[in-house]
Amino acid sequence: MIDRRTLLSGALATGTLAATGFSRQALAQQGLRLGEPRPVSFDALKARARDLARGPHAAPPRPSPEILEKIDYDAHGRIRFKPEAALWAQGPSQFPVTFFHLGRYFQTPVRMYAVEGGQAREIVYDEAYFEMPADSPARLLPRGSGFAGFRFQESSRGPLDWRRNDWVAFLGASYFRAIGELYQYGLSARGIAVDTAVFGKAEEFPSFTHVFLETPAPESDTVTVMALLDGPSLSGAFRFVMRRTKSVVMDIEKALFPRAEIARLGVAPLTSMYWYSEKSKPTALDWRPEIHDSDGLAMWTGGGERIWRPLNNPRGTVVSAFGDENPRGFGLMQRDRAFDHYLDGVHYERRPSLWIEPQGPWGRGSVQLVEIPTDDEIHDNIVAMWVPAEPVKAGAALEFRYRMHWVDEEPFPTPLARVVATRLGNGGQAGTARPQGVRKFMIEFKGEPLTRIPSGVFPEPVLWASRGTFSYVRTEAVPNDVPGHWRAQFDLTVSGSEPVEMRCFLRNGGDVLSETWLYQYLPF
Repeated sequence: MIDRRTLLSGALATGTLAATGFSRQALAQQGLRLGEPRPVSFDALKARARDLARGPHAAPPRPSPEILEKIDYDAHGRIRFKPEAALWAQGPSQFPVTFFHLGRYFQTPVRMYAVEGGQAREIVYDEAYFEMPADSPARLLPRGSGFAGFRFQESSRGPLDWRRNDWVAFLGASYFRAIGELYQYGLSARGIAVDTAVFGKAEEFPSFTHVFLETPAPESDTVTVMALLDGPSLSGAFRFVMRRTKSVVMDIEKALFPRAEIARLGVAPLTSMYWYSEKSKPTALDWRPEIHDSDGLAMWTGGGERIWRPLNNPRGTVVSAFGDENPRGFGLMQRDRAFDHYLDGVHYERRPSLWIEPQGPWGRGSVQLVEIPTDDEIHDNIVAMWVPAEPVKAGAALEFRYRMHWVDEEPFPTPLARVVATRLGNGGQAGTARPQGVRKFMIEFKGEPLTRIPSGVFPEPVLWASRGTFSYVRTEAVPNDVPGHWRAQFDLTVSGSEPVEMRCFLRNGGDVLSETWLYQYLPF
């Protein structure tokens, strides 16, 4: 266990509580018990992470694992943090903070600190902060067991009831998520990914062990969180500067200190769910037309190319790498916003898109996409992340800065036509016997450049495949009277079951009209 005195690296602060910004009146309003004030800074946190990485990893203790196992999904759902006990419930910040309880799926305590004026005080766990049934197994946990995570509630000065609405949540290992412009949670992010889908190695899930919540100015729309991360192969220090405006924007700075070699280090990792869409759905799999939190990976390369890669639900785990240098951005997007494409009250059409905007050069590496089979919507089976080209060795020091946009649409939209649907079917022509091993593709593009196509002119589909042959290639305007809505149609004949990498974009003469469609076709 990390000693709090060592972590904060300073002697006891002197002076009165009021001098540190924590007045006795404020404490009474919060309803929280706070520890003694100690100095904290991001530089000190980075130094502590560096020191941790010089020694062996020590997993934080779990209080009474046999009791935590009894706090299952249902029991955890009946435990509710009392809004009146929220940090900053009475100000000064407009964004009160509430906390998650430990349970079967969140067994590692996270030590929470309130920070003001460079002084941090630990928020001491108390069962009294939570409403829970009289027979809840949580009542059997020892005193001071700790919290599982936290969330920022909506503004106490805004139109929504802050007691019932939150906009960002950190819960489980280094996972966190935020709502977008459409007021829905969906995909998640992580602080770091370690050896995801590496053959012969178990993936590691480093955890935020200590979290520091800095007190914002009363009218600020920005909150700042610092966190210490630790795991078997690395330690790290993180700073999140998060803005709640129309959407949620996060500026993230992190310093990483590996204590062991890491085969695949995932920077800015995103985690989502893709079960099926209009592209491919087995007959009568489910009554809903589509089920996914994200439908594609968007990339803006260092060379300026805009790319769209529809997601797959493969037969086995597949890792795709898209080499680049100093990428301009990438993200997992939910482009399909039509309710009748889902018909579900959980509103998949409102799930946020998440775009990563690097701040400063990231050098050489690749955007890597991990697709894992799933047969249900309850499993996150998609990971997207940046993986540096240089090997990650023990004793190294790595720093990254980037901005996360939790939004409805991509924050830097391409002027080119975008891919809006990918459809697959049996190849061949209607009215004839459909040949074996032939798949028909229909890619829909929509955008302003396609509205300028002269009458009688058809954009050219530029195709490439790693193997196989194309036939019946043509383009046509989608017959729905929507300007700039076109589709490219072609058949691919291929033998064997190995994946086929594919590319397509539209052009007219020397003018590129659309982003590039990439796809990994998995023949049956």
